[in-house]
Amino acid sequence: MAGEVAAARRIVRDCAPHVVHAHSAKAGLAGRIAVRGKVPTVFQPHAWSFEAVAGRTAELALGWERFGARWADHILCVSESERRTGQEAGIAARWSVIHNGIDLDRFRPGGPADRTTARASLPLLDAVAPEALLVVCVGRLTRQKGQDVLLDAWRRVDVPGARLVLVGDGPDRAGLEGAAPAGVLFTGASADVRPWIHAADVVVLPSRWEGMALAPLEAMACGRPVVLSEVGGARESVPPGDEDHLLVPPEDPVALAASLTALLTDPELREAVSRRALRHARAAFDVRRTAGAVAGLYQEIVSLSGPTMRKRTER
Repeated sequence: MAGEVAAARRIVRDCAPHVVHAHSAKAGLAGRIAVRGKVPTVFQPHAWSFEAVAGRTAELALGWERFGARWADHILCVSESERRTGQEAGIAARWSVIHNGIDLDRFRPGGPADRTTARASLPLLDAVAPEALLVVCVGRLTRQKGQDVLLDAWRRVDVPGARLVLVGDGPDRAGLEGAAPAGVLFTGASADVRPWIHAADVVVLPSRWEGMALAPLEAMACGRPVVLSEVGGARESVPPGDEDHLLVPPEDPVALAASLTALLTDPELREAVSRRALRHARAAFDVRRTAGAVAGLYQEIVSLSGPTMRKRTER
């Protein structure tokens, strides 16, 4: 960590920024220690560090977040639920919430023809029947993303011919491959997840914690229904009114299997949810709107920055 702090100090010294925007646990820690309020600072947790651990480690992480908040002029959250988690944990801050956004020009709607084309472009699916229902999970293979829960749920999904694909790589890959039921496919790292999204009938992400995951937003923008564990940002991601179809309790393979089965076995429900997801994602999660809101926050912070604020943050 000392090296990261020193590097951050060099960058700030060389660039002389008007605002420092520090992201996530490690970079957020290094950035705030390096600057210590001498430059207006935004910290963005992208899910809280204390949610990822337990016991004494969680206590230490929470203690740091409470202390480190003094070196942030604003804490910027990607969902209201992430903000509430921080507030309820006793973190005192000036808060802003700006939802994640995605590139709507890159993640475009795909119909049946796009599904067929996408499947034909993916060699891993050569042995999968063209009419087979496909569930796709996009995410790093780690405990956070909950693929172990998904594999447990998949054993309970009794839909003839349906296949599950895990897109991504990560430290848990070997263990997940060893525990996977027959027929589950692993892609490894993927430079472009769009073909997998377009090839899918349902996209699933059973995370244990999040701020607001991007993969479900990308899938919805392509017109695919998503099933999510109800962790940070999930309820704010899905179309209002579809929560009962698309949200399940975290670490609940029975509920996850039931939700997947309902979508896989009911084409009319799947199509209706897909249409609503598409409209919702494209109306609510345009990255251009997100970028504009962040730029507005920077302007606000710079305009308010002065001796009083600097005295507060340099404690």
